Amino acid sequence: MDSLPIIELRRIEANIVKPIYEEMVKSLGKAKAQEILGQAIIQNAIEHGASYAAREGGANDLAAFAALLPQWTRNDALEIDFIEQSDTKLDFNVTRCRYSEVYREMGLGEIGHLLSCNRDGSFCDGYNSDIKMTRTQTKMDGASHCDFRYTYDPQND
Repeated sequence: MDSLPIIELRRIEANIVKPIYEEMVKSLGKAKAQEILGQAIIQNAIEHGASYAAREGGANDLAAFAALLPQWTRNDALEIDFIEQSDTKLDFNVTRCRYSEVYREMGLGEIGHLLSCNRDGSFCDGYNSDIKMTRTQTKMDGASHCDFRYTYDPQND
């Protein structure tokens, strides 16, 4: 699909967001700046999910979603241990997340969860609302791994 690795896209976006976020913090305070940034990123992720679904031409089930993962792992951006994959379940752990490393290197560790982690479940909302993601921990927040658990329950089929 897109030629630019997603990790590089996120780095470019973060370079643009960083001074805007810093100004928002000065003017609005950290909590309000993070609230606004978080909502904007969530909306953007939903739109991206819908865009990807449109490209799939209606075949946006869990298998099609799983086939998208290489876009996020490209350039060794993520190291993943798969636990289970079926038509209704996709479970894996991320044991290395270069996205979190990049944000920390850029001095954006405190909002890395807003810039990347918040996108994950929101992307599903736009891609196919029958795909649900749960996660109880992230590397971004200092855990040993991120525990991604996706379920697919087609309500409209």
